[in-house]
Parts: sequence; C-alpha cells; structure tokens
Amino acid sequence: MNNRIDYAQASPDGYKAFGGVYLYLKKCGLPEELINLVYLRVSQINGCAYCIDMHSRDLIKQGLTVDKLVLVPVWHEAGAVFSARERAALAWAETVTRVAETGVPDADYAAASAEFNDRELADLTYAIGLMNAFNRLGVSFRAVPAAAAAAGRE
Repeated sequence: MNNRIDYAQASPDGYKAFGGVYLYLKKCGLPEELINLVYLRVSQINGCAYCIDMHSRDLIKQGLTVDKLVLVPVWHEAGAVFSARERAALAWAETVTRVAETGVPDADYAAASAEFNDRELADLTYAIGLMNAFNRLGVSFRAVPAAAAAAGRE
C-alpha cells in the first residue's frame, strides 16, 4: 500500500480546520472512549484501514479490553459487553454513516435522543461526520496504517 499524497501537508489549512473539530470533540464532555468507539465503528463501515488501526490502538491505550474491541463490528450481538449508551452511540453512528441508505429514520433518532441530550447528540453527530470525512481522505489518498508501515520496515 502506497500513500498517494500526504493530504495534511498538501493542504495544511484544511487539515487544521478538521483538527479544530477534533480538538473540540476531545473537550466536549462526551467520554473519550465513547468517541473512539464511534470513530472505530465508522471507520470499519467505510473500510479505512488507517483509521481502524489508529482508533483500535487508541482504545487499547485507554484500557479497552480486547474482548470488547473485537466485538465492535458486531456490537448488536454482544449483549451486555456494551452499555446502553454505547449501543445507542454505535447505532446512531451506523445510521448516520449510511445516510444515503437509511435516511436516518425517526425511530433511530428517537433511540439516540433517549440516551443523549441535544448537545451530546449534536456533538456525537459532529464526531460521526468528522470521522466520515477523515475516512474519505484516508481511503482516497491511501493513508498507510501504522501496522502496515511497521511490517514494511521489517
């Protein structure tokens, strides 16, 4: 896998603008682990190897168990491994990421708004939108995951 361009270097102001949203989300009040679970699930849906690698590593550093990490793609079948709030966030992430297919039904909104207040739901949706944008950059420009880069050096 070869990186097509380094988009952060090619357009530093654009990258910095996305970075501003990322920094906002780190201090918005939603738990960092929850946001990283959402980032990971969105990246899995979009097939962004770079982001899957990065957010899996971030979650492990934050203390997420391997048992929970490996069940993220099938969270809806994992029972009590994920809290009700995590399940609501992951469901919202899926329906918003697949907006062209789902249209984000009222029932999905009702389920998410039952767990998150208006500000939290807006911030969660910013996180989903941001990761969808980063995934499109990563996939389009073939960002190389850390694991692949390390394997290439061996």
